[in-house]
Amino acid sequence: MEPLREVNGRAIPFGLANVDTDVIIPAKWLKTITRDGLGRGAFETLRADPGNLFDSATFKGSPILLAGDNFGCGSSREHAAWALLDLGIRAVIAPSFSDIFSGNAFKNGILTVVLPQSAIDRLMAVAATDPVHIDLEQQTVTTRFQDRFTFEIDPFRKACLMGGLDEVALTLARDAAITAYEHTARAKMPWLAQGEAA
Repeated sequence: MEPLREVNGRAIPFGLANVDTDVIIPAKWLKTITRDGLGRGAFETLRADPGNLFDSATFKGSPILLAGDNFGCGSSREHAAWALLDLGIRAVIAPSFSDIFSGNAFKNGILTVVLPQSAIDRLMAVAATDPVHIDLEQQTVTTRFQDRFTFEIDPFRKACLMGGLDEVALTLARDAAITAYEHTARAKMPWLAQGEAA
C-alpha cells in the first residue's frame, strides 16, 4: 500500500447523500478477479451523462471526492474502494460513512475524512475553482482562502496510512516474533509438527 501523508488537488464536488456501493461500482463489475480497471466502472450510471463531474476536464483524475452523508452505504463490497482507488481517489470527505465502507477504504489506502455538513458546503464552493489540501499528520483540511477544518482519525489507522501498512505488511513486520513463537511451540509441543514437510 502506498503511504499517504498529504492529498493535494482538485476535489470533485459530488455532494450526494446516501450513495450506496452499487452506485460506486455496479454489480456487473464484481465478476472480475483483479482490481485493475475497476475505475472504468466507478459511478458508471452517473458517468453515462456526458456532463458528469467525474469525466469533466476540470475534475477528471482528482484525488479527493466530496460527498454527502452516509457515503458507501449498502452492500459490503470491497470493490467500491478498489474502484475509487483505480479512479485516482485517495481521500473522501463526507459528514458520515458506512462503517464497512470506511473499513474497506482504510484497508486499501483511502483516507475517509468526517467533517460537518457546513464544512462540506464550504469545500464544495471552493472546489468549483480551487484545490483542497489534506494533511493527515496534522489532521487538517485547508484551502488557499484560509479555511482550516480539523478531523479525527483512529491513531492506528493514521499510522497505517502514513506508513503504507496494510494487513500483510503488518504481519510481515512481526515475522521474527512469529518465527520465534513457532520454534518455541514446536519444541514444547512436537506433536503439532507431525505431518509437516521436513
